[in-house]
Amino acid sequence: MTRLTLSAEDGQARDWLGAWFESNGFTQKVDAIGNQFGFVGMGGPNAPVVMVGSHIDSQPNGGRFDGALGVISACEAIRAVREALKARGALSACEFAVVNWTNEEGARFQPSLLGSSVFTGAADLSWALERRDGNGVSVGEALGAIGYEGSDKVAVPGAYVELHIEGGPFLERESTRFGIFTRFWGATKYRLAFLGRQAHTGPTPMAERLDALLAGAHVVTGLKALAGAYGLDLHTSVGRLEVFPNSPNTVPSEAVLFIELRSGSAAVLAEAEEKLTAMIEAAAVEAGVAFEVRSIDRRVAAPMDAGLIALAERAASRQGVHARHLDTIGGHDAVSLAAVCPSIVLAVPSVGGVIHHPTELTRAEDHAFGTQVLADMLMALATEGLAALQPREEAA
Repeated sequence: MTRLTLSAEDGQARDWLGAWFESNGFTQKVDAIGNQFGFVGMGGPNAPVVMVGSHIDSQPNGGRFDGALGVISACEAIRAVREALKARGALSACEFAVVNWTNEEGARFQPSLLGSSVFTGAADLSWALERRDGNGVSVGEALGAIGYEGSDKVAVPGAYVELHIEGGPFLERESTRFGIFTRFWGATKYRLAFLGRQAHTGPTPMAERLDALLAGAHVVTGLKALAGAYGLDLHTSVGRLEVFPNSPNTVPSEAVLFIELRSGSAAVLAEAEEKLTAMIEAAAVEAGVAFEVRSIDRRVAAPMDAGLIALAERAASRQGVHARHLDTIGGHDAVSLAAVCPSIVLAVPSVGGVIHHPTELTRAEDHAFGTQVLADMLMALATEGLAALQPREEAA
């Protein structure tokens, strides 16, 4: 599946979600960066808002559960809580809202987590709207093209909960049905350009070539070795490479690398970045080319909210399941929200640990189980309010 953010396909999926909101009595709001919200109207005027959701944009040639499961599960869990409270004749201590964040994946526009970063104030709106894709289309232009340049003002919630596929092998490998991401890794992302000189690959002597891609190749292999030096504590990648003029018989004059360093340790991440900068300089000298760092994005490592962790553990336990604690190495919108409110990501198993691939699969029974635990958490919040986030001892 390819549903890049703010594409025509993304617009169609957003329209479907908006139609679901309308047919199920949710009130839609869209803010200036295109984040899409559906408020259920359960709480009183001063009730704290609990947002639940994820994203519906995908990677190119990606899977159909990453992100989308969290949005659909949010719709179903909130609707179920509303119906249960209505049957009891009870009022909710919280207002609930489904959310679909803009550009979580960062596949079309960089950086990733763009919509949630603007929402939390970590990124400036005008700057975000000016981000451009590979064809020169800006975020603002793309929002206008699909009709999602909103103007609604939406406040920071009292809490944020996100159900997601694990995207890793541990839950399935250990025959565990449910996980809680209790910590998120930090990330440092470079957009780096090596600048050489265009030339013919036939007559130009090898010694006289200024090959930008050659310098990039040194960094790609160097990053692999760098990760190996830190064992399990560092992940590195070059996930995207742009070469100019990208002709088979022309020496590349420009190679742009999208570099990632990820670690749960701030010290490891800082040390790896120092080694990366030295690696870049050495690669440029070796290939005889120049370089420029065009952007750097940094995300710190931190824990998820202890109260939400405890609430998720209790909800899973009541379903007879022990929740497995996990680290999330990939980014989620909950990482952005964690800076401004209690936030958490919950996980259900991924078959084979596959993610960002067409064979990505989470079984229907695991969808249902994760949604049930989510609904149970929301019911506790509807009954107790944010006091449900206070860790407490379970009765013996």
